[in-house]
Amino acid sequence: MINFTKLLQEMLVKNLISSKPHLLRWFSTLEPPRLLRTGDVLRQRRVYSSEDIVEYSKVSHDSNPLHFDAESAKNAGFEDRLVHGMLVAALYPRIISSHFPGAVYVSQSLHFRSPVYVGDIILGEVQAINIRENKKRYIVKFSTKCVKNDSKILVLDGEAMAILPTLAMEEVESTAEV
Repeated sequence: MINFTKLLQEMLVKNLISSKPHLLRWFSTLEPPRLLRTGDVLRQRRVYSSEDIVEYSKVSHDSNPLHFDAESAKNAGFEDRLVHGMLVAALYPRIISSHFPGAVYVSQSLHFRSPVYVGDIILGEVQAINIRENKKRYIVKFSTKCVKNDSKILVLDGEAMAILPTLAMEEVESTAEV
């Protein structure tokens, strides 16, 4: 005879494990989740490669020679080939969604300040500057910036808006892709 209670329990556990692994963290620890507050800063590092430029170009159809030909870039006044600015800007939604799975990125203003070259170490940062609740979700305004090579050289800044399903932050294992 089939034990339906046991079967339902097994299905529930299997479903939790396969679809929502981040929920299990709260069941397995006595620590409450860390909640996002105004002033909190989230960061991640990224180094862009030639392969990143090629892959981004395939998706965006941006084949500007400044990204592929060092001589063209130098003739335009740059030191070397440029990483696409929008590829660098993609670091912001990556930071937000890695801490808040299911976040909806609503808007972004961008100011390109300095060029990013292949091999530069980019530190992306988002800081919560306004949080408001709306229908059991949270609308968060972030200031955004990227600096390069562990310095104060600002390459990109602006503001972003995202709708978060919760203020409980997921812990990110590694902030470096170096």
